[in-house]
Amino acid sequence: MASQVRRDIVRMVHNVQSGHPGGSLGCTDFLVALYFKIMKHTPVPFDMDGKGQDLFFLSNGHISPVFYSVLARSGYFPISELATFRKLNSRLQGHPTTHEHLPGVRIASGSLGQGLSVASGAAYSKKLNKEEDTYVYVLMGDGELQEGQNWEAAMFAAHHKLDNLIATVDVNGQQIDGPTLNVMNISPLRAKFEAFGWEVMEMEGNDMAAVLKGVDQAHGLSRKGKPVMILMHTAMGKGVDFMEGTHEWHGIAPNDAQLENALGQLTIGPGDY
Repeated sequence: MASQVRRDIVRMVHNVQSGHPGGSLGCTDFLVALYFKIMKHTPVPFDMDGKGQDLFFLSNGHISPVFYSVLARSGYFPISELATFRKLNSRLQGHPTTHEHLPGVRIASGSLGQGLSVASGAAYSKKLNKEEDTYVYVLMGDGELQEGQNWEAAMFAAHHKLDNLIATVDVNGQQIDGPTLNVMNISPLRAKFEAFGWEVMEMEGNDMAAVLKGVDQAHGLSRKGKPVMILMHTAMGKGVDFMEGTHEWHGIAPNDAQLENALGQLTIGPGDY
C-alpha cells in the first residue's frame, strides 16, 4: 500500500505540474500505518466531530498528495477523484481545506504551524468528554517548528496533561529554502520538548516495521499525564532515488521522463497503476 500511495503522489503532482512530492514521499509509511493499521476511524459516514474515534490532523498541509491518497484508498472518497488534484473547482486543493467538505479533512492547513494547537484542542475536548480509549494524532514538519505558535501549543498540552495526544515531527532536515540547520536551526528538538514537559521518543519513519513498533511504543508512554512526541527521522523524497534527501524536490513536479523513472522504482507487481 505504501508503494501504491507513492505512485499516486508522483502521478498527482506530475498531472498538474504542481505540488509537493518530497515531504509526501517521506511521510508515506507513517500515514499508511496510521490509516490502515493503527487508528480507529470510520470513513463512511464521515463525522466531522469524530466522537469515539481516533483523530488525525495534518499540520504541514503542503504534503496533501500523501494525505489525499491515503484518505481515498482507505475509503473516505473515490480513488478516481485523485485525478482532480489541484484543478479548478476540485475538492483536492493544494493545501487541504474544509469549505470543500472533503471527507477526512477536519482543518484547513495551508498556513503552517497551527496543527499542534488544533490537535491539542481536540485532545482536550476528548478529555472533557471522558473518552478513555481514543487518541488524537498530529503530524508536523520540522521546518514549521520555526513558527512560535507551536511552542505555545506545546505548553498548553503539557499544562493540561493531554496524555491522549501523540504528536509526530517529520525530521527530514529540509525545507523549501534549504536545510533547516541553515535556514533556522531548531535543534535540539528532544531537549526542547522534554523541557516543555513532554514524553519524547524517536523512530525511523521510512521502515514500516519500525513505524508500527514506534507508534506502539508511543502508546505505551501515553496515559501517564504527559503528551507524547515522536521525532520521526525520514528522508525527503523516499522511494525515488533522484528525489531523496534534498530540499530541491520540496515543491517541484517531475517531468514525463522523471515520472516514468519514479514509477519504475515504485513497483507493486501485476496491475501496477
